[in-house]
Amino acid sequence: MPIYEYNCSTCDIQFDRMRPMSQADEPANCPRCGASVGRCASTFASRNSNGKISGCSGGGCASCAGGSCATCGGH
Repeated sequence: MPIYEYNCSTCDIQFDRMRPMSQADEPANCPRCGASVGRCASTFASRNSNGKISGCSGGGCASCAGGSCATCGGH
């Protein structure tokens, strides 16, 4: 099951939830205040063929969304 990240603007905390992909677009309740919160774009890291770890901000630009961070330099 994937882990999705959330940021509650009401009480300014970040939290995550492990949920089935079928619930990916459903809001989650903030554990502190109970507000309904939509998920935010996650940051992830990957390892290239040389073993170097690189991060990419998911959805930062069209290239990031396509798996290449050449446009915004998020690599």
